[in-house]
Amino acid sequence: MEAKSRRAENAELTRQTILDAARELFTRKGYFQTTVGDIASTARVSVAWVHAAGGGKSGLLRALLEQGVTTDGNAAVLARLTSITDPDELLRFLVHATRERFGEWSALMSQVAAAAIQDPAVRQSQEIAHEGLRGALRLTAARLAGMGALRDGVDEARATDLLWLHLSNTAYFLRTDELGWSLDESEAWLNESLPAALLIER
Repeated sequence: MEAKSRRAENAELTRQTILDAARELFTRKGYFQTTVGDIASTARVSVAWVHAAGGGKSGLLRALLEQGVTTDGNAAVLARLTSITDPDELLRFLVHATRERFGEWSALMSQVAAAAIQDPAVRQSQEIAHEGLRGALRLTAARLAGMGALRDGVDEARATDLLWLHLSNTAYFLRTDELGWSLDESEAWLNESLPAALLIER
């Protein structure tokens, strides 16, 4: 029994090593420029191991993004979103959480966005990340609606849309890459603009 447990632990460690190698290469070289052989070489495993771990490049990318959505950190963010009772504090917390996640994942997600234009499997994986964020935004909108904090003309669905418009990866890339804003500048602007767009004046 102990030997089986050790084998399972070793297999999981190897899988994580392969995922880490895939993330590093996808980020540095790009999705299309990275081969399964590159991943195997970087992880110091056989090509067969790479296929077993994720089913090739698209499977590894999907696993990476699923892993990113289901982290303990994301679970903690969702728990905090359900506990904050002040609307302004709730928005500030959400803004900071999305800023942190963008900082952590932007290098990979920029490569994903570029590859998604050409590859349907990459688009499906990208949607996993998008849906993870949309879930947090829907939760926030529902909390604000429940507090009676939304301004006239903004219902829960419109609040979710406005949050997505401000906090999606696309919105962050627009501010950081195209406008040249720092993440500090972006966060400061969001903390001004989101309450104005969403909340009743108090």
